[in-house]
Amino acid sequence: MALRPIDNALPTTPERPKKQAKVVVPIQKQSDSFANDENKAPSAADATVEYILSENLKAVSNPESKIQSLIEGLESNDWIKVCESLNDVRRFALYHSTLLLPLLVKVVLVLVKAMKNPRSALCKTSIMASSDIFHAYGDKFLDSFPSDAFDQLLLQLLLKASQDKRFVCEEADKALNTMVGSMTPLPLLSKLRVYVSHANFRVRAKAAISISNCVSKMGLEGMKEFGLVELVHMSADLLKDRLPEAREAARSVVISIYGAFTESEEQKQEAWQSFCQSNLSPIHAQSMFKIIPSL
Repeated sequence: MALRPIDNALPTTPERPKKQAKVVVPIQKQSDSFANDENKAPSAADATVEYILSENLKAVSNPESKIQSLIEGLESNDWIKVCESLNDVRRFALYHSTLLLPLLVKVVLVLVKAMKNPRSALCKTSIMASSDIFHAYGDKFLDSFPSDAFDQLLLQLLLKASQDKRFVCEEADKALNTMVGSMTPLPLLSKLRVYVSHANFRVRAKAAISISNCVSKMGLEGMKEFGLVELVHMSADLLKDRLPEAREAARSVVISIYGAFTESEEQKQEAWQSFCQSNLSPIHAQSMFKIIPSL
């Protein structure tokens, strides 16, 4: 028997055609010189930037007028213009440091920003500028502006000295050496101490090298003012660090401490052993004893 149609069934409505999803293509904005894109490949234009040695820099003509437009040049979106202005910063630091001093805080912030830039030319020029500023101002550099500005600059130099781009790394090493050579060791040591516990083992090694260079310039009184026991503990920790550069720097620190501590002692070895045993765990004290016979 044929089935009768069910009249009260819901009517079937034809399926509406699905709307096509709109695809929005973002308009790529032109990136300025300070776009922090770490994956951006360096442009061939980087090679056109001239890296001028400090000794070849000349004084600024009409510096009183030129200083008025310096910050504008440093904040330009044209990275080549920024490089040129950074070279002007170097000239002011070396030949007209009094004029540059009131602008130093703003200049340092630009240096930090430029060092984070993926353009190698801009990064290297900013590092060269920091070297000339260290050389020109010395301790006045630390005294002239807020502590956090210097901390940012120091961290960037340690990071750049730790990276793989050789010509940037070498320039950052030079800047760190100039910094240590231009400043009183005690306040600088207080800044560097935090970086020996940095998560990046390469940064720890670079900080250890700078600390070693600072300690080598200090006498016993300066070491005591910083904290002789703290220096020894710091060295003991670095002797176990991952990189040989950090361990070698730690040995250098220990040798400097030993020389200063035992200078007026007749029984040098006994005095040193007594000091280490009083302030270190047995295993750390033993590591200190092993360094000194190598002298």
